[in-house]
Amino acid sequence: MGTRRDARERAVQFLFQCDLNPPEDLETALREFWETQPFGSRDSEPAAKDPAAPGDSPAPTVKEAALRLFAEELIRGTLAERDALDRQIERLARNWAVNRMAVMDRNILRLSMHEMQRRRDVPAVVSINEAVEIAKRYSTDDSGKFVNGILDNFRKSLDRPAAPPSA
Repeated sequence: MGTRRDARERAVQFLFQCDLNPPEDLETALREFWETQPFGSRDSEPAAKDPAAPGDSPAPTVKEAALRLFAEELIRGTLAERDALDRQIERLARNWAVNRMAVMDRNILRLSMHEMQRRRDVPAVVSINEAVEIAKRYSTDDSGKFVNGILDNFRKSLDRPAAPPSA
């Protein structure tokens, strides 16, 4: 699995957790979340040690540091824009209130819509594809289609191309 896919999955997991149990302190919640995350093999080059990390933990690899950085950018951005994202979701999901949607689905939608709006380095079609794959993996049988439909309609409202022009 690619680093960005893994980062998106972890970001959605954190957002899911926050949705059901809002943290009093985001920084503490993030630190505790990362302390519980498995990272697989440690054969990559170590990154600089996080001064906030416990003293006996091994330094994260370059890949782990990149994953965490990308995931936290998505988490922080999505949480900061949550109310506005929810209004957009409700506008696009006719006859569906955000609070009635599956918790995983609404957090996948929030994250992907934030990414499409703010991460111009990621083509909109990539954000949609990633969201659909995450929905298929972590949510209901119909979630992939549901997420795809809402995000495709959202993409049409953006003032940017769905994908970069081919060379």
